[in-house]
Amino acid sequence: MPSGVSEPVPKQSPSAAKADELQPFSLKKATASLEKASLSPPKTVLSKTVVTESIALSVIVPEFSQRKTQLDGLQVPTVVAQSTKPNSPSATKPESEKTPESKKPSESKKPSEPKKTSEPKKAVVVQATPATSPGLAPDPSGSTLPAPTTPDPGPSRPLGPAKPGLAPDYLNPNPNPLSFPTKPEEVRLRGIQPITLQQAIELAQRNNRPLQVTRLQLERSKAALRQSQAASFPTLTAQSNLSRSLSASSNRNNQNNALSALLGINSDSGSSISNAFSASATLSYDIFTSGRRPANIQAAERQLRSDELQVEINQEQLRLDVASDYYNLQQGDESVRIQQSSVRNNEASLRDTQALERAGLGTRFDVLQSEVQLANSRQNLTNAIAQQQINRRQLAQRLSISPAIDLAAADPVDVAGEWNLSLEESIVLALKNRAELEQQLVQREQAQRQRRAALAGLGPTVTAQAQYQLSDILDDNVSVGDGYAFQLGVTWNLYDGGASVAQAQQAEANIAIAEQNFADQSNQVRFTVEQGYANLLSNFENIGTTTRALGQAQEALRLARLRFQAGVGTSTDVINAENALTNAEGNRVNAIIGYNRSLATLQRAVTHLPIPTGATTPSLVSPSSTPSTPSVPKTTTPSTTTSPSPSGGEPNTSEPNTPNPSAPSTPSSGSKTP
Repeated sequence: MPSGVSEPVPKQSPSAAKADELQPFSLKKATASLEKASLSPPKTVLSKTVVTESIALSVIVPEFSQRKTQLDGLQVPTVVAQSTKPNSPSATKPESEKTPESKKPSESKKPSEPKKTSEPKKAVVVQATPATSPGLAPDPSGSTLPAPTTPDPGPSRPLGPAKPGLAPDYLNPNPNPLSFPTKPEEVRLRGIQPITLQQAIELAQRNNRPLQVTRLQLERSKAALRQSQAASFPTLTAQSNLSRSLSASSNRNNQNNALSALLGINSDSGSSISNAFSASATLSYDIFTSGRRPANIQAAERQLRSDELQVEINQEQLRLDVASDYYNLQQGDESVRIQQSSVRNNEASLRDTQALERAGLGTRFDVLQSEVQLANSRQNLTNAIAQQQINRRQLAQRLSISPAIDLAAADPVDVAGEWNLSLEESIVLALKNRAELEQQLVQREQAQRQRRAALAGLGPTVTAQAQYQLSDILDDNVSVGDGYAFQLGVTWNLYDGGASVAQAQQAEANIAIAEQNFADQSNQVRFTVEQGYANLLSNFENIGTTTRALGQAQEALRLARLRFQAGVGTSTDVINAENALTNAEGNRVNAIIGYNRSLATLQRAVTHLPIPTGATTPSLVSPSSTPSTPSVPKTTTPSTTTSPSPSGGEPNTSEPNTPNPSAPSTPSSGSKTP
């Protein structure tokens, strides 16, 4: 063959390509490739297609360093021989950060710089850079890297950064609850406002609609109590009448008198129309009601207390729900970030496989695998963005904010705090503080009072009454007459068809129901504490485990890419490493957010026990250390006093005197319960 024209490269069959993929990289093959490159002219003829490519061969064995000097003087595809140290920072640096030229649109297919390999004396990195001169043939692989398509996530420009203190006033909804938008621009989102978790809780307590309904029910119970208390006072009624009457007998007398006058008979005649006025004032009071009146008042008081406890229950549950929604929003944001990183990693892998295919060291199968992996990661990114939007709107609905504002999480994803109580202490403290248990006891007392009031219907009722009367006929010359009356009456319902007894039986059933609900609530409270405590410990240990796994997955992906670029690995190894890295990042985020959820659940279980001032974040296990179950010395018995306020607020609970460990405490056999 004449000099200046290289031998045409035969096209590989799928079976041959697969065989080449599975064969280990040969040192002789690398040497032959270098020798061919040194004798090749600037252009290569391939089946009537002129292809000019700049082939970069990164030779990391010392014997190939001499070839670089021979190839530098040729006007042929450039051969760069350099030694790459295993721990070189450039080997671990991502491709997108190595050279700004790699980000140019005309060089979107340019492969990454040589990366380090785990076999520095045998591996040769072969990468190809597509031709950029006009008139050259297209990529022989026939596949181009499609531009990433990301769905529009909606308004992403923040209205302002999260500020400490109260949330902005423009987040508050319209004070008129009956107003609703009628135009599309009124519901169009205008921006995103980042808020902290504390600001979200404050907004929820101020604007949450179900909580406002509970507060209105409390006001209704207060009015019902005043209605029941009114029975303790006498009733005063006033009545007055002004009448004008014409009686039939008077009319007949007038007719007789007129007839007598015609006959000449003298008779007295008077007016038959009478104008009269009367008035009375009555004062009545039930002296004895057989216990019905005090029973009704006490039942109304218990209903008021039950509604106060219900407000407290809804407030604490709302706090937990807001925290859960906020953590879901954080998890959605992290999921979007992880999927974006996965897309970038898959794009880099696709560029590597395309470069190796153009250099003749890769197969079409590897390119297809990388394209499928990239398509899957983009689909996951689309789903993550959709879930992020759903989580944002869920939090906005919970807080009942302005419909034109979207929310974002301002707090970073980090461990929220620690739990300083043992399992036994947490259970006992929860049983003391939970408003649900006190509410069942209050409802039991209310049913007892209702039973007493029902049985009072079978007893006598003594009523005293005093009345003062005025009467006057306006047509005569007699002055106004007055009078009074006193009355003492007894009413006894001897038989009512069994209605009072049936009503008392209903109250007895309500008493039994409240007792069963109390026992069930106690079991639920204990289970909630045990579940939250177990999840807290497991998630805390998972934080350290996933942190180490994340570092290992990053290193595994780096090595898998180097092995694939050197020809000693497969694209499947890179894909598996990318999937492992994505899963490791997601697992670490899930562990941290799961820990925070468990902590919020425990705080809710004990009626939101505040974290002691000065508590430190649990120390995470470093990636190089070995995980161990967090253990805490035995805590002292907390001196906790609970005094529920009559206004229905949170119980006044003093903070227990416990040590401040760096990890959640584990139950110990020698710990004492309060």
